[in-house]
Amino acid sequence: MVTTYDTSVVHRFDSAIRHEWIETNGLGGYASSTIINAHTRRYHGLLVAATQPPVGRVVLLSKLDETIHAQGQRHELGCNRYRGAVYPEGYIYQQRFEKDLFPRFTYRIQNILLQKTIVAVHGENTTLILYEVLDAPATFTLELLPLIASRDFHNIGHANGSINPIGLYDGQVFRTRSYDDSPELFMGISHAWYEARPDWYFHLEYNEELRRGMHAEEDLFSPGRFYVNLSAGAKFGIIASTENPAGRDPWALYERETLRRLELIEQSRSASPLVRSLTLAADQFVVRRGSGETTILAGYPWFTDWGRDTMIALPGLCLSTGRHAEARRILHLFASHISQGMIPNRFPDHGDQPEYNNIDGTLWFFIAAWRYYEATQDQAFVREVLLPAFREILDWHDKGTRFRICTDTDGLLSGGTEGVQLTWMDAKAGNWVVTPRRGKAVEVNALWYNAWEIFREFAALCGDEMASQTASDRAFAIRKAFVLGFWNEDKQYLYDLIDEQGVKDDAIRPNQIFAVSLPFPLLSPVQAASVLHKVEESLLTPVGLRSLSPDHADYQPHYKGDRFARDGAYHQGTVWGWLSGPYIDALIKVRGPIGREIAREMLRNMEAHLHESGIGSISEIFDAEYPYEPKGCIAQAWSVGELLRVCAAYKLMEPDKKSSGLNTTDHSIFTRRGMASYFATAMPEIHQRQGFIGN
Repeated sequence: MVTTYDTSVVHRFDSAIRHEWIETNGLGGYASSTIINAHTRRYHGLLVAATQPPVGRVVLLSKLDETIHAQGQRHELGCNRYRGAVYPEGYIYQQRFEKDLFPRFTYRIQNILLQKTIVAVHGENTTLILYEVLDAPATFTLELLPLIASRDFHNIGHANGSINPIGLYDGQVFRTRSYDDSPELFMGISHAWYEARPDWYFHLEYNEELRRGMHAEEDLFSPGRFYVNLSAGAKFGIIASTENPAGRDPWALYERETLRRLELIEQSRSASPLVRSLTLAADQFVVRRGSGETTILAGYPWFTDWGRDTMIALPGLCLSTGRHAEARRILHLFASHISQGMIPNRFPDHGDQPEYNNIDGTLWFFIAAWRYYEATQDQAFVREVLLPAFREILDWHDKGTRFRICTDTDGLLSGGTEGVQLTWMDAKAGNWVVTPRRGKAVEVNALWYNAWEIFREFAALCGDEMASQTASDRAFAIRKAFVLGFWNEDKQYLYDLIDEQGVKDDAIRPNQIFAVSLPFPLLSPVQAASVLHKVEESLLTPVGLRSLSPDHADYQPHYKGDRFARDGAYHQGTVWGWLSGPYIDALIKVRGPIGREIAREMLRNMEAHLHESGIGSISEIFDAEYPYEPKGCIAQAWSVGELLRVCAAYKLMEPDKKSSGLNTTDHSIFTRRGMASYFATAMPEIHQRQGFIGN
């Protein structure tokens, strides 16, 4: 799937900077900017290296701005926003941005047509910047201005007297180390000449940081400039890296990376443009940890590997794309870090100890393991690694582990302490836990039931009939207690929480959908249909499910402002892309063929989103109301993974021989304006066919 923007977009600065691209390297590092290469985030950079894969990320080479010298004139192709001004305005020369396998930029200056391609090399902290002269009436000079940040990617740098201004260039490789504690930057750049001209560039302004209420101005340093003469048909490549690239051919590296990505697409065995694009997006999140382990980064540009996100994303990112060996390694990594019956919630930056501060990530481990076994039938891994891990986890949860997580007298799982956020709705601003949800959360107990059912299956598989029977008895009791405790008979949906005092919260949140969507559902068909109806009626948008009903007093329609305001809206209305996966599970389980058709319409809308924000990927979150603007991370692992998983599980983007006869397109389902029409026309028709009457 190719994304292309022509002059109608790239010549409009304020519009163009809303579209971003990212190239990742399989280590946690990346290159990223906007489609006109004007940085809008502190996280943007041409070489962002993961110095302790997948963390320790450092923005080394922030930018490489070009100027063309032709017929006695200078034409600057770079583009930066400074305080109160945009300079230079190189976007006026840009003819096109396109991204298929790689981001590509085309410029026209007089009669010169120049194309630039940016490539992150897999397995290396290396970025290729490749230039091709598609047309030129005469030889011209390309000037290159490297702008260096050399700082942690969470920070912002400012001019200082400590920077090393010296760079060494031997005619093949340029090298510099800005600070004693920063990585060395190498630039393989042949057939050029170098002019040392150390200088600071002050007050570059990052628009997205302003929107997020963060400090938004940075100073960047340049040690000098490079010049190279080019003519029609010329190809010129630069290797920016943390390793010396002497003797390496940038074009050979480009060909190697092209083949690797094409093989990934072929491995998907799908003709669907959506599935093929999501397969490429999935590759961005599967990264190396340490010297040989594999993990999943939760999102770009700023997240690390989180246990919950990893387990939710793994089936789609790895199993649906045929990367079974990597899925096994990831499961083994987290199993090896179990502590007091919990998998890590997060592996922090800078080699710190893992954090164990969630209640549901460990239970999602069971779901990921179950889907791994379904895909591979790997009994040896179940017997040697998974089953022993599950025994340890369930034992600890029964007797009690961190944060008062333990089995209550009714068999349900409870947990939570003051000031700690344990469920996936985990926003915290200072000491304010926005959605504490202490006690018995509905999705946690749906997962708890599934954990016992999966343990039952695995114990039987390994010949432990006694453990299997015990697990069966436990699961039966949990399901009974779940329905008794969480079913809201008056309103015909599930309570979101039973708190520590036994008070039941009837806020309409998406968490109840997991009682329907998980591999082992807990509700009767009538109850499941009622839950689905309530979720659709209150939470459904074209881009996923809201985190809270608009009827609730705490509902926030927009995710914006400073960190305090954003955290306050994070789970109080904001739409989460990953919830489309469980919604589609429930939709198809409850509605069958009709549900499949509705799911396809939703996926077509998400297909359009691939061209919208983080090009080629799915955003973390969206505003809860029209126009459902994408927010948060521009590329989120579980958003991509869940769409891939349901596409593969139900073959939704493949032709379906059976049809319900419901013409969903006529009802404009899941267009960004069409939701009201959907509920006014399509939903009553669906409910009538099912014999279901909502309250």
